[in-house]
Parts: sequence; structure tokens; C-alpha cells
Amino acid sequence: MRVLARAFALMGRERDGLRRPGSDQARGIALLLGAILGFTLMDATAKHLTQTYHPGQVIWARFIGNLLIFAVIFRAAMLPLLRTRQPGTQFARALMQLGSVALFFTSLQYIGLAEATAIMDLNPVLITLGAALFLGERIGPRRIAGILAALVGAMLIIRPGMGVFQPAALLPLAGAFTYAAGALLTRIVRSDSVATSVMWSAVVGSVASTLVLPFVWQPIALGDLWAFAALAGFGTASQYLLVRAFSAAEAGALAPFGYTGLLWAGVWGWLFFGQLPDWWTIWGAAIIVGAGLYVWSREARAA
Repeated sequence: MRVLARAFALMGRERDGLRRPGSDQARGIALLLGAILGFTLMDATAKHLTQTYHPGQVIWARFIGNLLIFAVIFRAAMLPLLRTRQPGTQFARALMQLGSVALFFTSLQYIGLAEATAIMDLNPVLITLGAALFLGERIGPRRIAGILAALVGAMLIIRPGMGVFQPAALLPLAGAFTYAAGALLTRIVRSDSVATSVMWSAVVGSVASTLVLPFVWQPIALGDLWAFAALAGFGTASQYLLVRAFSAAEAGALAPFGYTGLLWAGVWGWLFFGQLPDWWTIWGAAIIVGAGLYVWSREARAA
């Protein structure tokens, strides 16, 4: 715990002016890859738990676990860490993160891990679109075409109007939008330390989910305590790495590496739940990934 607290403190004190751009990009990519791996393990654990417990209780465990871990790490420094010059932005960013977790976890009750992850993998393209709309980055017709292609890929997975369509598939679609919004807001609060951003996420998520908890609570079996603990651990570590990644590198540079989550989701879905994606999902995911990489390549060329 002391080592982790020290890492938070040291990294939180870094200044952008002391970093080299090339090393920042490489470090941001490495951090994002670690975050994606951790998040997919958290998602697999959440799917396991939502087969028995209400998603609201699983969401609460994810955030309250984060908060308890931080309480052990920071102790008396917790309240000072909440100080920020941009409380409104931090609150909005935390709400977006809560929304993406809630939407995704709820969907896992009804659809496979690979399908839900493939739909959520729209978020790198949405980050590009949001960066153009809200952060002043330029966007041209070819990038718009790539974004539209990614949406077509999502529709292939969801398949509205067909007999296999499940309304629950719309949940990770909405989660992709909230995830992208949270990623963009993370870029705006770079002046705050990593610990401050992660603490805001934990506090806002814990308070909001605790308000819902009395309506969905059921006793936790002793045999499931390990899964709840793992959920909190994976969530805490991955959220920290994610904030660090978007603080170190540009959103557009990180976007294509978010697709590694689809590979991990396929592995965990097969290994833990015996689920393999169908061909519609594979084709839809391929279109989403291809469109995202195309948009990213256009950004890189323009840069």
C-alpha cells in the first residue's frame, strides 16, 4: 500500500513541461494497454457476479471498494486530495465514468462479454468525434465517413429489427458515449493530480451507488467475497492507469489501442463463460476496428 501511495504522489507531482513528447506518447500507450487489460478482467468478474446479484449491488461494490482502498492508502490526505480548481468538470467526469460502468455492467446480465465489449469499442471513434466538436480538433469528410462506418458495425452487432435483437444491447452503446465523454473531460482536468481525479471518481460513484443500494441489496455469500474484492482491485488499478494514460498522451494517439479490449474480452468470454461471438459480432467488430484505425491514421497524417 505504501508503494502504491508513493506512486500516486510522485506521478501526481509531474509537470507537463518536464516531459519529452515521444516518451510521453509511449508511456501513455503502455499505461492504456495495462488499463484495458485490467478493465476486461474487472468486466469478466462483474459478469460472473451479475448472474447472482443485482447490477446495482455490483456497481456499488466496484466503487465502494475503490474508496476503501484509497482510505487505506491516503488516510488523512483523502479530503485534501478532493481539492480542485475545476470541481464542476471533475464531478461531470466522475458521473460519466459511473454511467459507463453502470450501463456496461447491467448489459452483462443479458448479452455476452465479447458482444458488449465490441459495442463499447465504439468509444475510440467517439473520442475522435468529441475531440473535434469540443476540443477544437479539425474533422473532415473522410473522418466522418469512418465514424459512420463504425456506427454501421455497431448496428450489425445489435441488429435492430431482427429476431435476435436484445434491447440490452443498447446499454453498452450508451456506455460508449459516456466513456468517450469521460475520456475527453479527463484531458480538461490535467492540471489536477492523478490521485485527485481518481478520488473524485471513487467518491461520486460510491455516494450515487449507495443511494440505490437499499433497493437492490441481497446478502453476499462467503464464497463470492473474493470476486467482490477482485472487482474493486481491478477497478482501482485500471482507473488509475487510464487517468495516467490520458494525462500523458493525446487522446487521438491512444484511441487505436483501446481495441485490445475486444481481444481480451473474447478470451475471457470463452475461458470463463464458454461464450464465443457469432459471425455478425465478428464482422461488426471488424468494421468498428477498421473504421477506428482509419480515422486514427487520418489524424496521424494530418498531424
